[in-house]
Amino acid sequence: MPEYFHLLRRDLRGSLPAPQWPAGTRLDHYRDDLAPAIHAVLSMTQNQGGGRVPHLSAWQQQFVTDAEFDPALCLVASNDQGILGVAQCWTSAFIKNLAVHPCAQGQGLGRALLLHSFQVFKQRGEAYVDLKVVESNLRARRLYESAGMVLVLRDVLSED
Repeated sequence: MPEYFHLLRRDLRGSLPAPQWPAGTRLDHYRDDLAPAIHAVLSMTQNQGGGRVPHLSAWQQQFVTDAEFDPALCLVASNDQGILGVAQCWTSAFIKNLAVHPCAQGQGLGRALLLHSFQVFKQRGEAYVDLKVVESNLRARRLYESAGMVLVLRDVLSED
């Protein structure tokens, strides 16, 4: 039986809710020295979201050489314990990955990263932002839909 994904879209032309960050959260962007910790959070959460993350060196090489890479669009949330969440976005107004460390889930960090991503793309003049989510990932779908994202396309998840 095939597995499906949903392509979701958020219209950025109206007003957007402000992110509410958990206490002690700091926001940063991708830097090479943060790559191992960013990769660790993405890898740790891959099973929850149905994604796959290659080993660190391959991931970093693919990431920083991608035509849509902009370090300012890799949003990194941390606190005194380390990196807690990552919104890896592309210049095409696409959220490639949204990952929150298991120890920080359920505290509003994913929602704050999502809403902040919306604001970043709006400031860049984008009218919409898109992302893909595995249909069976109900927790993520609820988050995205509660933030105003709507279904644009339902399609079969490819194996590549």
